[in-house]
Amino acid sequence: MSHNSFGHLFRVTTWGESHGPALGCTVDGAPPRVPITAEEIQHWLDQRKPGQNRFTTQRREADEVKILSGVFEHPDTGAQVTTGTPIQLMIENTDQRSKDYSDIKDKYRPGHADFTYMEKYGIRDYRGGGRQSARETAARVAAGAIARKILPEVTVRGALVQMGPHAIDRNNWDWDEVQNNPFWCPDKDAAAAWEGYLDDVRKAGSSCGAVIEIVASGVPVGWGAPVYGKLDTELAAAMMSINAVKGVEIGNGFAAAALSGEENADEMIREGDTVGFTSNHAGGVLGGISTGQDVVVRFAVKPTSSILTPRKTVDRAGDETEIVTKGRHDPCVGIRAVPVGEAMMACVLADQKLRHIGQTGAAPV
Repeated sequence: MSHNSFGHLFRVTTWGESHGPALGCTVDGAPPRVPITAEEIQHWLDQRKPGQNRFTTQRREADEVKILSGVFEHPDTGAQVTTGTPIQLMIENTDQRSKDYSDIKDKYRPGHADFTYMEKYGIRDYRGGGRQSARETAARVAAGAIARKILPEVTVRGALVQMGPHAIDRNNWDWDEVQNNPFWCPDKDAAAAWEGYLDDVRKAGSSCGAVIEIVASGVPVGWGAPVYGKLDTELAAAMMSINAVKGVEIGNGFAAAALSGEENADEMIREGDTVGFTSNHAGGVLGGISTGQDVVVRFAVKPTSSILTPRKTVDRAGDETEIVTKGRHDPCVGIRAVPVGEAMMACVLADQKLRHIGQTGAAPV
């Protein structure tokens, strides 16, 4: 299986399966002498790890990261820093229950990649879905922690802005609320309503989708490139690569189609010695290059395919059958996709920063 890597100068390769002994990533291209510790990486992994409340899978994983290579003590300060060589990170799996999947090993889950993996490769890891599983995203979050260290000027934040059919009221947006509820929701009233909604979904053995918004503040003018190296192209590809994501938009996205030219274009003004904008419908990107405004990306996550409701399907022999997926699954996998989206934003921006330095001679990291 190819295509397990992304990025150009800051390049990340993820490896491992949901029910294998471990998973992790290799980060190639991190500049030397960047301070990084396992504790700093762990901070971000703890944001994503499962089993922290009743609204996520009850699989209990510590997601404890180990740095296997690519760091050493600074010759002057003694602090642990990157060496410029590949950084290998490993996260052990400790709470697999593969027996939960024995009943469906020869059946294809509707809405899941079981069928396409089997048709393409002639083999699949049915235990938790292998690399189809959202568990793969733990490695992305670990890589994103390193990317953030390369981006001290940038703040990346994420929020869940819609659960199922229920969207937040954007007039109530408060970043401080995101850490006060189990949904990463910036609207206190919406978060309260979602608790009852998701409890009903969970108790029914069903699932729901979500929309996540990722915002990067502090991105300077000039990151990205025209035509085939557009910043928004690479952001869209990064978010779309997350398991269960089915749609991505930048700025106004699809809503821009309903606007007039006067409504959609961000007017420009003079702000002291710099150029500013009166709005940010473009999501911080024009012509594939950052404008200096917040970079805003939203992505849609489909409902989890593993549900308790009996569904029609076929088995490996091609015979029609029925499937019920038991085990421990997220009723809304979009909740834990928030830190994953943040990580992917950070990885893309770190790569774009290094490419910008290489192309323009801007100040190095």
